[in-house]
Amino acid sequence: MSHVTETGRLSLAQGTALYIGAVLATGVIALPALAAEVAGPASLLAWLGLAVVSAPLAATFAALGARYPDSGGIATYARLAFGERAAAIVGWCFYLSVPVGGPAAALWAGGYVEAALGGGRGVVFATMLALLAVVPAANAFGIEVTGRVQIGLAGLLTLFLGLAVALSLPHADLSNLQPFAPHGWQAIGPAAALLVWSFVGWETVTYLTAEFRHPARDVPRATAIAVIVVGVIYLSVAFATITVLGPRAADTDAPLGDLLAIGLGGNARVLAAAAALLLTFGAMNAYYAGASKLGAALARDGALPAWLSRGSSAGVVPRRSLAVLSVLSMVTAVIVVVAGLEPQSLVLLTTGLFVTVYAVGVAAAVKLLPRRSRARLAALVAQGAVVVLLLMAGVYLLWPALVSVAALLYLKLSRPRVQRRP
Repeated sequence: MSHVTETGRLSLAQGTALYIGAVLATGVIALPALAAEVAGPASLLAWLGLAVVSAPLAATFAALGARYPDSGGIATYARLAFGERAAAIVGWCFYLSVPVGGPAAALWAGGYVEAALGGGRGVVFATMLALLAVVPAANAFGIEVTGRVQIGLAGLLTLFLGLAVALSLPHADLSNLQPFAPHGWQAIGPAAALLVWSFVGWETVTYLTAEFRHPARDVPRATAIAVIVVGVIYLSVAFATITVLGPRAADTDAPLGDLLAIGLGGNARVLAAAAALLLTFGAMNAYYAGASKLGAALARDGALPAWLSRGSSAGVVPRRSLAVLSVLSMVTAVIVVVAGLEPQSLVLLTTGLFVTVYAVGVAAAVKLLPRRSRARLAALVAQGAVVVLLLMAGVYLLWPALVSVAALLYLKLSRPRVQRRP
């Protein structure tokens, strides 16, 4: 039975923009160079593989979102399929991924700003703190404002990335594809583990499906458009980074800035810094919107303290949940500043959490979606892909394991309240 509601406010265009902003992640400003450092030109195979894998993942979550539009997203699907414990685990993993991944994304943007303006680590950290303050503030105005902002950002970012590729490709040299696998074919796996960051996000909008005006119709459409746009952009940027920059691709911290400098001539780092800030704001905007709604839904369902539950219904801003995310993000930022952490370590911790969310979400889809349907077939294909992602996550699955234990402990301690939930 379909649980469709039309009480939300997001249009198809706004929802598509949120998808693109969530999935066209901040990794595009740094990860093409990092992947090239790990695997050389063979990293293109990792990009291609993950782009292909993202299609059934996106289709799976779109089918669930259209059928069960709820602010709990994957946590709701896990509860329907496997019960309260699974919902709490997947909910906590996603909710806590944002205060870890948000500072990592903001650090990358700070690197672009520092490359353009100078100022050393102080500018990097100041940029991070500014983004961590501005993004939750923008979300506090509600999902309709967030959706409008995201339309503008998605258009600007798509234009900028297309411009960087188009202007630099005439300078491409296919000889830069040789040697294709300088670090061996086995290096593709570690490169893909880094690049998972760039393809997470298909689950993010599931927490906002209840906000769509017509979720059953518009969620699948928004997903299909986003899959095509994101796949083309990622592959184009990765190909240009390797064929245009050549050996320099493994050494640069700002590949898009270098591509623009080659295409336009001179120093285009200021333009690249502006684009990096917009890209980061767009991705963080989508994630904080989705996670704040999830936090309220988890509280509604007894997996977080009840005072966070305000904002779980469509059209209501979850400001308390948003405030908690903001505080936790600032705590992470302080640790980053004091310990001098690099974003790569935060990325891999976040990847472990996301892969866990995917594993539970896809398993729930296999159980909930109608047998012999195309959506369930996509879920079965996605399930095989998620197994590979789990293997690549390796030791970083320890972090979601700890989060899972904490979620189950909370449920045990708060069981009287959970049992009273209607």
